[in-house]
Amino acid sequence: MARSRENTRARLLEAAHEVFAEVGLDAASVEMICERAGFTRGAFYSNFESKDELFLALITQLSEDKLDEVSVRVKTLSGGGDVVDLVRQIAAMSLSERMEPQLLSEVRTQALRDPRLAEAFLSWRAQMLRRIETIVGDVSERHGLPLRMTVADAAQLLLDVSEQCSVQAALERLSERQANRAMQSRLEQLVPLLVG
Repeated sequence: MARSRENTRARLLEAAHEVFAEVGLDAASVEMICERAGFTRGAFYSNFESKDELFLALITQLSEDKLDEVSVRVKTLSGGGDVVDLVRQIAAMSLSERMEPQLLSEVRTQALRDPRLAEAFLSWRAQMLRRIETIVGDVSERHGLPLRMTVADAAQLLLDVSEQCSVQAALERLSERQANRAMQSRLEQLVPLLVG
């Protein structure tokens, strides 16, 4: 029973990812998502209270999956303190993969109007930031790179720059390769300012 519920939830999340990417958060209806997943509205509402809750579950899943991957890959970074080389390796692990800036922009816009969604979005972002703090702390410690600010401040700055680069790349309609190059360039400028 639990496995069936997990499978239903996973299929709804995947369908939502596709539908949100195609038509956006506002235009996506519960019916469109259910049809794409092959389920009824009842299946939807037994897993999610609302479309907003589904959306937050989706961005949580996407960001957690990516951060899990980055956490594992960070442990395999090579380099003896060469900041630029480490930046290049880390930039290859872009956090924006599968996290379309359009979707995050839409949820931010909705959160500005809806206090409940704002609270949930801020909670999600705080969780993500804590994970990034752990990654930054690990890289700093493993590679003997002292930071010029607290780990929390460095993580916040890196997240802000990463999000802005992703949005800029989307606005400029850059390919994934071009977007990764732009992110790498921005990080190569920023990271040496963080490490002292």
